[in-house]
Formats: sequence, C-alpha cells, structure tokens
Amino acid sequence: MKTHQILLKSTSDINTGIASLAAFKPDLILVFGALPFFQTQELSQALFQVAPNAIISGCSTAGEIAVDLVYDNTCVVTSIKFEKTKVLARTTSLIGMEDSQSAGERLAKELPHEDLMGVLVFGVGVNINGSGLVSGLQSQLPKHVTISGGLAADAGAFKQTWTLGPAGSKDDQIVIIGLYGNAIRLSYGSFAGWKPFGPARKVTKSSGNVLYELDGDRALDIYKLYLGDHADGLPASGLLFPFEMMGKNQEKSGIFRTILGMNEAEGSLTLAGDIDPNGYLKLMHSSTEKLIEGAETAAQHATESSTGVNAESLGILVSCVGRKLVMGDRVDEEVEAVADELGKNTTITGFYSNGEIAETAFHGVCHLNNQTMTITLITEI
Repeated sequence: MKTHQILLKSTSDINTGIASLAAFKPDLILVFGALPFFQTQELSQALFQVAPNAIISGCSTAGEIAVDLVYDNTCVVTSIKFEKTKVLARTTSLIGMEDSQSAGERLAKELPHEDLMGVLVFGVGVNINGSGLVSGLQSQLPKHVTISGGLAADAGAFKQTWTLGPAGSKDDQIVIIGLYGNAIRLSYGSFAGWKPFGPARKVTKSSGNVLYELDGDRALDIYKLYLGDHADGLPASGLLFPFEMMGKNQEKSGIFRTILGMNEAEGSLTLAGDIDPNGYLKLMHSSTEKLIEGAETAAQHATESSTGVNAESLGILVSCVGRKLVMGDRVDEEVEAVADELGKNTTITGFYSNGEIAETAFHGVCHLNNQTMTITLITEI
C-alpha cells in the first residue's frame, strides 16, 4: 500500500494541486475539506479527470487533519494505491431523518458481500440519525465486517453539509466504501475524555433521537438550567456540553450524544443519535488536557490491535467539532498525540465531524459516537 497526500489551500489551487495524481494512479481518494470545495462540482470533476479509475469519497468538515496538524478552510486530498485490496463504492440519497436506518440498509444490500472485510461510511451531518444509519448497515452486512467513518460538518453551523462520491458532491448523499480481500488489516481506537457534572437524569419521554423530558420536566429547560450563561449560545454551545448515555441502572456506556438542535415550543432537544428510552443521561464537560489524553488513548487502542504496525499504514482520524471548540488554539495537540503514537510509517488524514463512527472500547462493536477521537488504521500485508 502506498499513499500520496496533497493540501489545497484554496479552490484556485485545484487543477495544479492534484495534477500529480495522474502518475500515482490511485485506487482510492479520500477528500476532506471546507465547504467551498464541495459547493460546486469543480473539485470532483478535476479528480475524476486525473484519476478516472479511482474511487473518490469524502465530505465537508469543521477542520481538516493532515500529518500532525489541524487546518481550516483547506482541503486534504489523500490518495491510496493498494497492492492486493479491491475497493468499491455505493451511494444513496437520504430522504429526511426518518430515512436514516433504511438508507443504511439500502447501502449494505447494494454492496457485494463476498470477500468484504470493512466499510468506510461518510454521511451528511444534518437532518440525519447517525445511530439509525449504523444500525441499518449492521442489519444487512455480514457480522465480521467492520464499519467506521463519520458525519460531515459545516464548521459548526449545522445548516448544510456535503459528501463526495462517484456522482460528485451532494448535500443529501451517504457514501460507503467497501474494502475487499484477505490482505487488508483494519484496527480501531475510540476514546473521549469527558467528565460528568450534575446528577444522572431519567429519560421520561423520547422518540428516536429526540429528547422531550428528563425526570418528567422539559428536556430543554433542564439543559438550559445547567448551561447557565452558555444557554444563550444554543444550539452551538451544546457542543461544549454533551450527554453520556447511561443504562437503566445508571451504568456507564462510553457513548456520548451531541445536541444538534432544539425546539423551544416543545421544549425538546434533537441529539445526533438514538437515546435509550429506558436509560439515563448525564451532562458532561471537559478540559483540553483530558481531551488530549483521550486522543492518545484512542491511538493506543488502534495500535494495540493492529497486526501491521511496522508496515506503511493509513490513519483516518475523525474527531468531534465539540472537542475542537473546547481545545481552541491547542487543537493541534490532540492530533500530535495521535501521530506520535501511530508512528512515522502512518500517513494521517481526517476531519472534525458532526458524528464519529467506529468500534468502542466499551462494546467492541460499531456505534455512532459523539465527542470522541476515533481512529481507523488501515494496513496491507
């Protein structure tokens, strides 16, 4: 496996910046960039022209990751040439949030299953139920097939996001990439670094990913009470204060939920994924130091389970936009911590997202995560 990475600083760099891909002849191109790179078809058409045989996929972001740095308003184009691994892509349009699980099912059915080892998924980041998407994929894929990826972002605006696939960039598209053959090796790491504050509160009314009541009171009122002055900045300030889901006995789950929206009239909160209607939720907060430690732990989990750590590898990092807001100017430090752990043989790409998809240490199976650093480590043997 060989990789080739390009950083485009503006849309005016597209044609000259990607010209070298013609000689590289990649099998897969991952593209993570700011909104202007996806709002027209200029980038996708240029990529199709210089690499007509490559599978092209990616999404808009709240920050781009390359090497050991975080960029804003750029585009990171990472090309991969496999020696033995086959790559296929499938896409579907998302017809509203209620279509999320069905969209996952459609995609998984359309992707050939023979020799399939892993799936990368990139979904839009608004008007979607990310856990429903994951559940739909899992219901139709073979049990041994692993899933990872993330939901697109728009720099924290939560208005319009984009994904990139074989048909170009779209704002209602989910893309999955199938990785095939016994030469591919995939390992994962996922960790948060958030701390609880306040009591666990019982979910007393919810539907899917919409939370209506906690302990019998309007969920939005309870949330505003805890946020204090930060409540004036909702829903964006909700990125700083996610919920951890807890079981019916208040046991930890390691799964966090970010606030995507609110309804003042209903007093409800829309979260990025499903809520356990019989469980509890506890509000969380964090510091830069704790988040960096969490990112380092995620990288340790990925390398511990990797069987090809000394070979050339690709590390796909998907971290939450909420983490970026907490860390501010120190956000590079979580990527540096991951890069140090993964080592010099690993090419690093990725993005800051509206939701992260990967296996968790708590469960050993794929979930939609929020407020985590997730890592997919890809190697060929």
